[in-house]
Parts: sequence; structure tokens; C-alpha cells
Amino acid sequence: MSLPAQAAMNADEVQGFLEQVFEQAMHIRVEETAPGFSRCRLPFDTRHLRPGGTISGPSMFQLADCGLYAMVLGTLGPVALAVTTNLNINFLRKPGPRDMIAESRALKFGSRLVIGEVSLYSEGDPELVAHATGTYSIPPR
Repeated sequence: MSLPAQAAMNADEVQGFLEQVFEQAMHIRVEETAPGFSRCRLPFDTRHLRPGGTISGPSMFQLADCGLYAMVLGTLGPVALAVTTNLNINFLRKPGPRDMIAESRALKFGSRLVIGEVSLYSEGDPELVAHATGTYSIPPR
């Protein structure tokens, strides 16, 4: 399956859809969508910190997963039953206590599976904090 020429849902539409169907992700902000791409933000909040003052692994993992989901939704439209089948994350360096940014890109977009990667950054720092790869299963249409 090739990527469409334009996004099926813009960032605001994906954000609204997430607020309806995925309440756990309401604190994540979808900033941009394009075919095979999304950019999401986890606004800084002390509840995301672990001992030592860094953003916790589970918070970064959730951002990576939500970023991939936003990329799938932005590309295909409102597919509520698209689900994560695999997600691997490598934590590369200590993130600062500030907003986290996730940029997700499709590596392969098939009719049933989407494989993507997510680059996680601390706001204002170009160095990768974490890198994730994941697979989403797309239900039959």
C-alpha cells in the first residue's frame, strides 16, 4: 500500500479523535500530521518525573506509542481498532525536565500492518533521548 498524497486527518482532528476514544492519552498533544508522519508533545509535568528529576521511561513509552497511533490515524483516518502489536524502545540519554517531542515516521505501510519508528527529544535539544520501533495492526476494512 502506498501512502496517500495528503493526510486523512489533520493534527486537530487526530487530537479530537484521541480525546474521544483514548482518554489515557489526553495529556499528549498532536502537533502535526502528514502521510506517514506525526509530531506529538508530552507537556512537562512533575507527575512524569522519576527519581533523579528525569522524565520516566513509562511516560516516554506512552508518548512513543501515541505518536505511532497518531501517525496511523493521520494517514488512514479514524481507525479506532488499530492496535499496537509490538513496541521496542531504546533509552539513549537522560532527558531533561521539560516537554518531550515525538516524531513518528512510517517505515512500511501495508494493508494490515504498519511498521514505524519514533525519535524522542527533549524540547530545545537536538540530541535523541530515545528511539522506538513499533508495529500497528490495522483491522480489515
